[in-house]
Amino acid sequence: MTIKILSSEMRRHEDRSFVGKTIFSLDNHKANYEITFFSTRGTEWDYSLSFAGEPGSEEEMLQTDALLETNDDIYNELLDAALDAQEVEEE
Repeated sequence: MTIKILSSEMRRHEDRSFVGKTIFSLDNHKANYEITFFSTRGTEWDYSLSFAGEPGSEEEMLQTDALLETNDDIYNELLDAALDAQEVEEE
């Protein structure tokens, strides 16, 4: 499955926690997705998946969530995009 990253950002808060997001699209899916990342230390990450903009197919959303749970490469690509955006902002 091909993933296309549309935008990403990451912010570090005063309490040293991280919150970021990556907006992306997948082949053959009509809607774009937004994955939001959260970490208290920047080592272990929680995420939340939602539609970016207009809602799409619930079935496709569930497929995407399952993909993120089982495919570390895609998950890490999305997280790395957000982390890279944070590094650029700090320079």
